Amino acid sequence: MQVDTSSLLNSLNLDYRAILPETIAAVTGVVCMLTDALFSKNARKACSTVAIIGLVLTLLSLFWLWPSASATNAYGGMVVNDQLRLSFSFITVLASLVAVLLAIQFVRDEGLPQGEFFTLILFATAGGLLLCAANDLVTIFLGLEIASITTYVLAGYRRGDARAAESSLKYFLLGAFSTAFLLYGMALVYGATGKTNLTAIQQVIASDTLAFEGARGVLLVGAAMLLVGFGFKIASAPFHLWTPDVYEGAPTLVTGFMATGPKAAVFAAFLRVFTIGFTAPGAALGDGLHHTWFTTLAVIAVLTMTIGNVIAIAQKNIKRLLAYSSIAHAGYALLGFLTGEFASVAFYMLTYTLMTLGAFAVIQMFARPGDEKTEINDLAGIGFESPGLSFSLAIFLLSMAGVPPMAGFIGKFFLFKSAWDASNQSGSGILKWLVVAAVLNSIVSVYYYLYPIVVMFFRPLAPGYRKPQVGFAVTAVLLLTLLGTFYLGLLPNRVLNAFNMPVKTVQQAQAALK
Repeated sequence: MQVDTSSLLNSLNLDYRAILPETIAAVTGVVCMLTDALFSKNARKACSTVAIIGLVLTLLSLFWLWPSASATNAYGGMVVNDQLRLSFSFITVLASLVAVLLAIQFVRDEGLPQGEFFTLILFATAGGLLLCAANDLVTIFLGLEIASITTYVLAGYRRGDARAAESSLKYFLLGAFSTAFLLYGMALVYGATGKTNLTAIQQVIASDTLAFEGARGVLLVGAAMLLVGFGFKIASAPFHLWTPDVYEGAPTLVTGFMATGPKAAVFAAFLRVFTIGFTAPGAALGDGLHHTWFTTLAVIAVLTMTIGNVIAIAQKNIKRLLAYSSIAHAGYALLGFLTGEFASVAFYMLTYTLMTLGAFAVIQMFARPGDEKTEINDLAGIGFESPGLSFSLAIFLLSMAGVPPMAGFIGKFFLFKSAWDASNQSGSGILKWLVVAAVLNSIVSVYYYLYPIVVMFFRPLAPGYRKPQVGFAVTAVLLLTLLGTFYLGLLPNRVLNAFNMPVKTVQQAQAALK
């Protein structure tokens, strides 16, 4: 039997430009790994430079793809190039670039191997980028596993620290458990539809041509298992229980990275699966499936933002406080998820990424090597001893609380507004009640965001205080995140327009992908 290779290649539409960002990140990771393995100790210091150059090139490749974003498929529909992919990819690479800059001082102060750390960050970035671009359940699983395995290792990178080892083990065990849910859910969806491509799955649901009689129940169970798997990865309630322990035990830098870049990538895949794959307006099966997951996610969103904000009030450790804060922010992002407005979720994740990475950069400086000082009381009185760091942390915390004119306020404003407008258009009152719940939760969060600021500026100096030595790379990160926080708060339109999909509604997105 002869295989027509040329026609096969044409059918796959092998557009190598579609995976250029992923390729650059992965190749840079390999180069960094080989540099660490083959060269002398002094030459290994170049790994940070290699990583920065690779991530900058990855960003440039995203900008190069941006003008051609038109929901076009490549590789047999497994990869898609649209504004959703590019927006979340930008956030993922930005988080990785900031993490690499912070790691320059981190690995030096901690005395940890450099090449391995930067290699893991780069491979996590490649996995995250694949997640953002995936339009197929198989591609989503590959990207998720690449990103997850590297972050498991990063969580326990401080090998001599029992807390980091415990954090890594918990993350690995619970992550493997959630991955089993995700993979089995994908298998059930494939069994019910006979497809793994999200566009093809949507077409099967729209035409109500499932693979066998009784497949509707199998499809619902598969969608539910996918919801559990994705819920764990984004730390939504009630799948959030791993988050505080893992965030507290992992190195501060790694905690900041896990809370931003990989989470944004998972949100991109989560959005694409449910708002495109599992939504078929006008079809009986599609409407029923959409109503089921919409109602379920509405309940999860309220639980997530409420549990995160209420439990954060009782926290005495700054890393645990920010862990519960990240849970609450996942709840807010789910509100935008339910509207189908990809741009508002992407913009909110960008503002959250800048605020969170900036906050963790400051905490890393105050914590000392080994994260010895991460209790909130350890920040007592440092406000005017280290004014640059203290005022930076105060700005990031106030932005998270939603105080204008910073990015956190405008991010929440657009997110809540899109939900309110969607409620008016659809006539459903669920989204309006969710907006009310989100506003009330934002008011509650002000208390625990203000508490560290009060401790820093209105308490006597804690004993044993030692002024942190802030390197050039950390200074650059703080300037970048501060400028970004104010820029997005004052002049958000340009970024919003860049993130705004040409196909803004779910129905239009499906039509463009057919």
